[in-house]
Amino acid sequence: MWEKSFAAIVLVLTCLLMFIYLLEQDENVQTVASAVYDEKIVAITFDDGPHGTYTKMLLDGLKERGVRATFFVVGENIPGNEELILRMHNEGHVIGNHTYTHADLTKISEKAALLEISKTSDLIEQITGEKVQYIRPTCGNWKEELLFEVDLTPVFWNVDPLDWCTYDVNVVVERVMAGVSDGSVILFHDIFDTSVAAALEVIDRLSAQGYLFVTVDEILIS
Repeated sequence: MWEKSFAAIVLVLTCLLMFIYLLEQDENVQTVASAVYDEKIVAITFDDGPHGTYTKMLLDGLKERGVRATFFVVGENIPGNEELILRMHNEGHVIGNHTYTHADLTKISEKAALLEISKTSDLIEQITGEKVQYIRPTCGNWKEELLFEVDLTPVFWNVDPLDWCTYDVNVVVERVMAGVSDGSVILFHDIFDTSVAAALEVIDRLSAQGYLFVTVDEILIS
């Protein structure tokens, strides 16, 4: 009887010590995250490129401002623009998959969807030498079952200025400024000159408000 009671006490103490240890670990993680993200953060993302002219303009503007972004590229736009992909990588931007032909993954077969994804990832990885980790499904339409087939994290957005359907820079900028907040993921498209101009204006305005620009991998763990 005494031995059973002693064993029970040991078990309770062990569980209590483990709980305290895990609690301290969680506090440490929160402390580190707080130290890293003590400013308002936002991720600025670009879909549908690379574009031979406008993506270069954008990269120049981002470099001038010291801002890193996330690019979700369309595979069929990569041939002939390999140097832009390499530049994105070398300048610290995150490069994600946006399918090969800008296909809606929910409207094609699983086999076709996997081909759309793999062809794009393969092209990116051949240029950068690094594995692609993120995907933005076209129009945000994602098949959950694909999570079991591809080792990619889907990334969506919560601020969409609809820059693809207006060429008014001011309208795009004001739509972003009206919807942005700490932790926002902003959607732009780097295939229009007006979108590039609007994105850089948004960066300037948000920087003046104290925002810190991060890539999606950083914002997902914040």
